[in-house]
Amino acid sequence: MNMLTAEKRPVTMDRDAIWAQLRDEAREAVANEPLLGALIHAGLLHHHSLEGALAFRLSLKLASGEMSEQILREIADQAYANAPELGDAARADLMAVYDRDPATHRLLQPLLFFKGFQALQAYRMAHWLYVNDRKDMAYFVQMRCSECFGVDIHPAARIGTGVMIDHAHSIVIGETATVGNDVSMLHSVTLGGTGKEDGDRHPKIGDGVLIGAGAKVLGNIRIGHHSRIAAGSVVLHEIPPCKTVAGVPARVVGDAGCAEPSHSMNQLLGTQDFG
Repeated sequence: MNMLTAEKRPVTMDRDAIWAQLRDEAREAVANEPLLGALIHAGLLHHHSLEGALAFRLSLKLASGEMSEQILREIADQAYANAPELGDAARADLMAVYDRDPATHRLLQPLLFFKGFQALQAYRMAHWLYVNDRKDMAYFVQMRCSECFGVDIHPAARIGTGVMIDHAHSIVIGETATVGNDVSMLHSVTLGGTGKEDGDRHPKIGDGVLIGAGAKVLGNIRIGHHSRIAAGSVVLHEIPPCKTVAGVPARVVGDAGCAEPSHSMNQLLGTQDFG
């Protein structure tokens, strides 16, 4: 089957349906590319759940001479066993990539190959460690995530579900940042502070927001639900819901253009946006 022309199979958020489709895709991938058989069997087909496959994948990617794969696997297994919401969030994130990224033809791709999805799941494990008072281990996972994926998310940050980080080069999300549900962001996005002040100092991103490539959102400001931030923008002030902002510094240039910008992924600005 030509994966560039094949239509995506319909799939629901049902955990059994997602896992069944992943296994079907894995078997098909092994048949099409036998040289990847060992990788796909070890990464997916040898496991009994998505949580098990994720624990294996994350431990493999994050291991180093300072921390063994076995120790990280035990931590990941513990996290998924004690916090079922981590598995639910992973499924929502997986479906977000599948639904919004036209380059994603199979659920298998983010799980095995996309560093944005993998880095986000590593952050979720680090956040679980952080809130369970294992802060130093959380910082270790953050460090390895930055080294392995080029994604630096502070483990204290709070990120909702159904989030897509596309391409994921040079993503930075600060300690007191919050990101709502169903958010999409592209590479080189920064959710940062404006100086060395302490306390609550990072952005609060509402639900359904689309953040374009290279955008910087700085300071303890709120970005309203279902807004669009154009690529390359520097946002320094609060943005109302359902608006499009662009420029350096960013200003409101129009309405969001649709009810769900993060789902439509439409980054084009019409001439009316600058009227």
